[in-house]
Amino acid sequence: MDEKLFGEAVGKFAAGVVLVALLLFLPAWTLDWPQAWLFMGILFVPMFAAGLVLMKKDPDLLRRRLDAREKQDEQKTVIRLSALMFLTAFVLAGLNRRFGWIVLPDAVSWIAAAVFLAAYALYAEVLQENMYLSRTVEVQEGQKVVDSGLYGIVRHPMYAVTLLLFLAMPLVLGSILSFAVMLAYIPIIVRRIANEEKVLEEGLEGYREYKNKVRYRLIPFLW
Repeated sequence: MDEKLFGEAVGKFAAGVVLVALLLFLPAWTLDWPQAWLFMGILFVPMFAAGLVLMKKDPDLLRRRLDAREKQDEQKTVIRLSALMFLTAFVLAGLNRRFGWIVLPDAVSWIAAAVFLAAYALYAEVLQENMYLSRTVEVQEGQKVVDSGLYGIVRHPMYAVTLLLFLAMPLVLGSILSFAVMLAYIPIIVRRIANEEKVLEEGLEGYREYKNKVRYRLIPFLW
C-alpha cells in the first residue's frame, strides 16, 4: 500500500467530513437534524468505500481524483464559483432548518436520497469506464478517447451524474431555497464543458471524430 497516498486520502476525507458538518450544523445551531445526518451518511459512507476500492485496485486513479489543482485559468474560475455555490447552499440549508422558513415533507428527503445513491452508482460506473478521469481539465500522457458505455450516450457522463448528485443534495436536506442556489451548477458546468472540449480537441487525438459520433454533451436528446 502507498502510505503517502493513503494518508493524503484519509486527511482529505476527514477534512471534508468536518467542513460539511460545520457548514450544516453551525447555521442550524442544532445536531437534531435527521436530514443532515442522512445526507452525511449517503455522501461519506459510499465515498469512503469507493476510496478503499480505488486504493486497492487503481491507486493512480485515486491519486488523480485527489488532485484538484487546475492549470487552466478558466477552470480556476469555475472551481471558485462552485465553492461559493456549495458554501451558500449548505449554510442556507442550515438556516432554513434553524428558522423553519420552508419545510418540505420528509418523503422529499427520502426520495432525493434514493436519487442521490442511484447517481452515486452511475458515478462508480463512469470511474470504471474511464481510467483517465481526473478532477482537473488536462490531456494525460497516453490518453485515448473513451466512446463506449455511458460515453456512447453523452460526451460528459461524469458531469451528468454530478448534476443529479448536486441537485439531489439540497432536497435531501429539505431545503428548496438551497435547491434554487444549486441550479447555478447548470451554467457553471456548461462553462466548464466548453473550455474542456476546447482543450480536448486541441490535445486529444480522435476527440473531434468522437464529437461527431456522440452528439449530446450532458443530457440525451436535449444538449
